[in-house]
Amino acid sequence: MISLLVFLGIMKLPIKSGGEKNLRLTEQQEAVNMEQIEQTKQKERPPAPPRPQVPVAVPNDEVIIDEIPSINAELNINEAIELPLPPPPDQEGEENNEEEEDFFVVVEQMPILIGGIQSLQQKIKYPEMARKAGIEGRIIIQFIVNERGEVENPHIIRGIGGGCDEEALQVVQQAKFKPGLQRGRPVRVQYSLPIVFKLTG
Repeated sequence: MISLLVFLGIMKLPIKSGGEKNLRLTEQQEAVNMEQIEQTKQKERPPAPPRPQVPVAVPNDEVIIDEIPSINAELNINEAIELPLPPPPDQEGEENNEEEEDFFVVVEQMPILIGGIQSLQQKIKYPEMARKAGIEGRIIIQFIVNERGEVENPHIIRGIGGGCDEEALQVVQQAKFKPGLQRGRPVRVQYSLPIVFKLTG
């Protein structure tokens, strides 16, 4: 017990270091130099040129012989020469040419509608179906005015439907014109005429 108490007393006594000096520990830090790395771009290299094709030897055993045509240069003036037969007449082609040149598009004096467009508009009866549907607009009819001032082959270029096209065709077929003149004589002329359908009231 005594020895234990002595040991504890010794442990509680302050211990002083006699001649030891306070040592300062300074560590020398290494200087780190940061190098700036330049950013480089990868150069695009052009594609390699294609390899030239190696010529392949092809055996050519064929020999081309120039054929010299035999020309008979003898000409007998007294001999009659037989001409080739003319080609058969193309009936369809002739009809097409006649149809193409059958009328004029522009002449010196164009056809004139007798009574004017107002007289033609007054003859038009508005179709009941178009009236109920509220259809109105302009119809353009193209036809031929012959040498007698009559209307031939009328057809609709622009229609509006609702029975108006048929009514306009019927009225135009009855129209009379002063024929068109070319060099003072009446000719067939292509003509276009507008017919207007407009609801009133």
